[in-house]
Amino acid sequence: MQKKLMVAAIAGSALVAGQLAIASNDSLRERANTVLGTVSATPGDEVENPISKLGQALFWDTRLSSNGEVACASCHFRENWGSDSRPRSINARGSETLQSQTVFHSQDTPGLRWLADRESGAAQAMGSITGSMGFGEREDILPVLEEHGYADLFEAAFPNDPDPISVTNYGEALEFYQRTLRTPAPYDAWMEGDDDALDELQVRGLERFLNTGCAGCHSGELVGGTMLQRFGVMENYWEHTGSPQIMSGLMDATGEEGDRFFFRVPLLRNIAQTGPYFHDGSVDDLRRATEIMARIQLGQELDDEALDELVAFQEALTGDIPVNFEPPEGIPFELPEGVKAD
Repeated sequence: MQKKLMVAAIAGSALVAGQLAIASNDSLRERANTVLGTVSATPGDEVENPISKLGQALFWDTRLSSNGEVACASCHFRENWGSDSRPRSINARGSETLQSQTVFHSQDTPGLRWLADRESGAAQAMGSITGSMGFGEREDILPVLEEHGYADLFEAAFPNDPDPISVTNYGEALEFYQRTLRTPAPYDAWMEGDDDALDELQVRGLERFLNTGCAGCHSGELVGGTMLQRFGVMENYWEHTGSPQIMSGLMDATGEEGDRFFFRVPLLRNIAQTGPYFHDGSVDDLRRATEIMARIQLGQELDDEALDELVAFQEALTGDIPVNFEPPEGIPFELPEGVKAD
């Protein structure tokens, strides 16, 4: 009889423990939903939209540059979850640019690039014609589009436009396509109630992320990407990143001393797959990048347990590569020289 009571007591304790765990998860979900939120998959009709199909071709086609060798995808690799695996990206003129951030979810941010100096995906695409694509004038790309048979795709995408092949439509198509590049992750499934989507370490990492203060900048459904912040609030960033060059960030664009060392806060979606890290690609390792951020932004030195948890949570933000993030049939694309596919 006593043994049966003990078994019943143990079973009851397990039930209570399970209920407490569920309650704790629910409480953490509520808090995370308020501070972070979730993302969902792209509806199929968006992926199949003619504007998206046009944008997909434009994104991957290396013929649409001044040297015929560079596409948008030349700095945003499938192998790197839409970012560049090199510390610096190389444009059609052979010049180096800042490390290219991921295009996944990029269209849902209020400003693109490291200085948030492009207000939209369309603005970025049109600006890249005389930037990364290397043309002298934006209109220089139009005869190249016609030469390579894009008339039908533009007409299908913009059927009511009497002059569908235009710089404006080029930008709109690229923005539309990139807006479809969404990557719901295990974190999102857990937030929707699937307790098995994250392991214990990742759940503790989410709680640690919120408690440590990371979400002060890395907030919202993209876990960042919505603000500019000084890089090195507590200590100089280059003393920890080993950066080969000290860059002044936004001040280079505005000339204002108060903008020195301000950069766009990266979104952390897929961050475990998008190294190297920071504007100059100076740190290869996510754990090291996390340790540096805690120290120079928050003034905290994290122990191994904290780092294990925070890295595990960030890994839970990795989603599947979108099914349409690849060159369409018939569109030529090769990775840049020196970049190896996994």
